[in-house]
Amino acid sequence: MSITESSYFTRVACGIDIVPLVSELVAEPEMWLADTSRQRKIRCQRDTQNIFLRVAKKPLPEGATNANDVHESRTTKTARRFPGTLALCRQVADLENGELGRATLVALQPGGWVRPHTDVGEYYRIRDRYHLVLQSPAGSPLTCAGETIVMREGELWIFDNKSEHQARNPSATPRVHLIFDVLPAPGRGYYV
Repeated sequence: MSITESSYFTRVACGIDIVPLVSELVAEPEMWLADTSRQRKIRCQRDTQNIFLRVAKKPLPEGATNANDVHESRTTKTARRFPGTLALCRQVADLENGELGRATLVALQPGGWVRPHTDVGEYYRIRDRYHLVLQSPAGSPLTCAGETIVMREGELWIFDNKSEHQARNPSATPRVHLIFDVLPAPGRGYYV
């Protein structure tokens, strides 16, 4: 299934028809500001806007101090407005014989920077992180553990989000990715 591999990145598909997914976004522009908690509460994400499709199930179980250790996910009410987008996430999970976790649409603002960070916690430890590029005419640079690749529109990538990573948007338009996690079947997975 892999097309391109490196130490921290695997491009698993290219040429994905993203037009239906972009059309869903264009039809719902107000959703970018419906929940601003991620950019307000997570410092490294302050240059982003998000539309949450699947999130950690709440209330958090006893003993959990944050969602990073919560395995169960739920579909948001907002996801009903993005049926094709959520269906694509589920299709990828099914192809991997895995289970879909959290999913979000993320717009990194023009000139924005997702500061260096590592995704820690039991939730992330056992899941692969996928990025599908929906809008980035000049490409989306993403750096992981000092290695930088440029993702292009219509490409689906997996990368090692358990290593320190960061992203920049040097363009004058928002860079939009569909980001989602898959719990792979036993004995499978890329960076778990």
